[in-house]
Amino acid sequence: MTISVLDIIAILSFIISWVGYARFAKSKAKTTNCIARCLHQHRIHWMYELISREIRVGEAALLANLERNISFFASTTMLVLAGVLTLFAQVERLEAVIASIPYAADPNHALVQVKLGVLTFIFVMAFFQFTWSMRQYGFLNVMIGAAPYDKDGLNENLRRYAKQMAVVQDQAAHSYNYGLRSYYFAMAALCWFFHPLLLIVASVFVVVTLYRREFKSKAVMAITQGQELLKTERTIKYQSK
Repeated sequence: MTISVLDIIAILSFIISWVGYARFAKSKAKTTNCIARCLHQHRIHWMYELISREIRVGEAALLANLERNISFFASTTMLVLAGVLTLFAQVERLEAVIASIPYAADPNHALVQVKLGVLTFIFVMAFFQFTWSMRQYGFLNVMIGAAPYDKDGLNENLRRYAKQMAVVQDQAAHSYNYGLRSYYFAMAALCWFFHPLLLIVASVFVVVTLYRREFKSKAVMAITQGQELLKTERTIKYQSK
């Protein structure tokens, strides 16, 4: 198999973009308000409220809705994987399609298979993330079922328990986010079939898109303001008690 220098640069740029952004986002979230950081605080507030509710039908419905979304992506990932694996038996036809596209790089039989392998790996990792997220939501359901009722919500031991429930929910949400991020970068990986330069551009575009949505979007601003309002409201509530 012959692989050009440009292809090597392109796949390295793709890997660096993905791994680099994942580490950057995790590090920056510790000091900067973003979707992950602010939603973690919302989850803590949610679990605090949960232990002070005797009837938790609403929480069960909300968690079921979250699990339904993850289940949809897990099932879809299996369908996508089946499609990608089918293409391994249709490499010649895929090469003919690529060759018919203007400005596309000349297809290399072995390299096309490598590209399909990369896509397969990405969606396998996405499936693992989605299924792990589903399992963690299952763990959270067990913890909620075991949570005692605290009418005033002032029991310090149960408040610590509520924080641990929020941690489990947070980890489940992170796994879901990593799975979604795999889909974003899979879209970039598709560009490699046409031209390695397009893969480099698409990788940068995905990183910029993710950064803007997770750190600079209007949703982040609203969630951040909501977090501050909840914090103030809870302070007033516990001072009054």
